[in-house]
Amino acid sequence: MDERSTSPGIAAWLGQAALYGLFALAIGVFSHWPPYRALGEGQALVKLSFSHTGKPVSDCRPQSAEELAKLPPNMRAPVRCPRERSPIVVELDLDGAPALRRVAQPSGLSKDGAASIYHRLALPAGTHRIAVRLRDDARSTGFEHVHEETVTLAPSQILVIDFDAAAQRITLK
Repeated sequence: MDERSTSPGIAAWLGQAALYGLFALAIGVFSHWPPYRALGEGQALVKLSFSHTGKPVSDCRPQSAEELAKLPPNMRAPVRCPRERSPIVVELDLDGAPALRRVAQPSGLSKDGAASIYHRLALPAGTHRIAVRLRDDARSTGFEHVHEETVTLAPSQILVIDFDAAAQRITLK
């Protein structure tokens, strides 16, 4: 019976070391090349990011005695309020020119969740006039929340436009 050695030879070890070395070299090369730049030279970034729950689409209304009688006892609330929320309308003007107009529908099966908007806008660094308008009530024709500000952006600076729900105002950070 011929017994052969099952341990790997020196050639197998050298081959494995060479393959691991090539793999490490490939990782090293691709971690530095090609170079990645999030923004072009002399550019800044404006990020508009809202997640906001709009107002109900209609007012609460009292239910009549006949309507209450048709309902099961556990659902006989004297006032009926809609679950559905208003869509969020956001407009962004940059230096007096419209840059974005977006309508976000509320989330959820009953359209009773928050509406979310995210938009990135690269622009030249420098001084810019930014105007942001937000409408969160479908029963209104105007914008409930308006913020205008002149900002000076440095190259590679990121400006985030958000809505502070606690203070009920648009913020620029």
